Amino acid sequence: MFQTTATYVSAYLLAHTKTDRGASLVEYALLIALIAIVCIGAVALVGTNVQEPYEEIQSGIG
Repeated sequence: MFQTTATYVSAYLLAHTKTDRGASLVEYALLIALIAIVCIGAVALVGTNVQEPYEEIQSGIG
C-alpha cells in the first residue's frame, strides 16, 4: 500500500514539475531586456543628433 502511494505521489510530482513555463518566462524576460537595451541605445544615439534642430526651433520661437 505504501509503495503504491509513494509511486502515485512520485508520478504526480514528476508530471506537474516538468513544464516549460519557467523557461518561457526567462526567454521573454531576456527578449524584453534586449529590446529595452536597443531602445535606450537608439535614443542615446539619435538624441544627440536631434538636439541641435530643436535648439534652433526654440531660438526661432523665443
